[in-house]
Amino acid sequence: MTTTTTKTTTDGFAALTPSGRAAALVPLLRANAARSEEGRRVVEENIAALSDAGLFRLTVPRRFGGEETDLRTFLEVGSELACGCGSTAWVATLINVCNWMVGLFPEQAQQEVWGEDPQARVCGVLAPSATSRAVEGGLVVTGRWGFASGSLHAQWAGLGVPIVDASGAQTDQGVALIPLSELSVEDTWYVAGMRGTGSNTLVAEEVFVPSHRIMSMTAAVQGVRPTEYQDETLYRSAFIPVLALVLAGPQLGLAQAGLELVTASLAKGKGISYTFYERADQSPSTQIQIAEAAQLIDTARLHLMRAADDIDAWAARGEYMPVFNRARVRMDTGYVARRCREALDILLSVQGAGSFAEVSPLQRIWRDQETGSRHAVINTAISTELYGRALLGIEEQVTPLI
Repeated sequence: MTTTTTKTTTDGFAALTPSGRAAALVPLLRANAARSEEGRRVVEENIAALSDAGLFRLTVPRRFGGEETDLRTFLEVGSELACGCGSTAWVATLINVCNWMVGLFPEQAQQEVWGEDPQARVCGVLAPSATSRAVEGGLVVTGRWGFASGSLHAQWAGLGVPIVDASGAQTDQGVALIPLSELSVEDTWYVAGMRGTGSNTLVAEEVFVPSHRIMSMTAAVQGVRPTEYQDETLYRSAFIPVLALVLAGPQLGLAQAGLELVTASLAKGKGISYTFYERADQSPSTQIQIAEAAQLIDTARLHLMRAADDIDAWAARGEYMPVFNRARVRMDTGYVARRCREALDILLSVQGAGSFAEVSPLQRIWRDQETGSRHAVINTAISTELYGRALLGIEEQVTPLI
């Protein structure tokens, strides 16, 4: 993982890049990982440390004091944080990508989020699991949105809603920005992995949302965004490719954490039970497996950063990424998750059945990886199918989320 340095203005981390700041927090996150899992929420010490390091403001516009960084940097940070705690990395990733989404809204909405509180954080669920009623000046929304990662540490939420006309007919699908103070949170997150993300259910009962805080998803997928600041490069990035790819950053970090844990165990002289090998690292089979796992992780990293650089390059040119390239990013996202799962599977075999002892961090890493890598937008089979259709020039697709 990179820890190169350069000057920044973030208090306490003046000589570090964002990824360097993230790396500096890994020991703390690792020490708190079990507590975050047991409490089913990221411990407040981690949240405070991330805030102090400026790592919740990577995608906030510079106009509000944010870093407005590029996607490669964003992914490097998510990957670094996951080396310490998968749940913390996931929450930081989801808050940062939802902050980025706010940057697509009109300035009036951005002012409401960050004008009075530049440190405000945003969570989100884009599935339109709600009903809407058109009223003068906006919509009245009622709904339930599950798996709202970061909702325990956010002040706002971006939620999927149907956009309807006065007759009640749906005309579009949108994202509504709603203060958490107008929502309730139901404690529903009881899962095998990523337990610390606190991805509970948000509930709205007849909440009014003004029109300037409703963005068309259909338009956003096509690169049309209502922000008045069309020259800000970060917010020209392709909508779905960003939302999908950022989820792969923590996958890479979790696999890297597993590799580091297993190689450290081997360096201490771990043997292979029921064999003549007193040291497993002297076994050719172990050496081959470690090399294979490391190569899978390196392959995942290459695809992750290739996709990030592609998104960043199109945004820098001020051109919206074509469908083919967007489909390839979806493919890369699923491919990263698959390769990281394969790497961790090999590492678990090297470490043996002891990997699954409750005291072993490796079993938590494994559960976090298995859970996080199966997010619906990562879905490796669907990602492969839609990329295959793009390669064959088949216009009819299996999802609009490309």
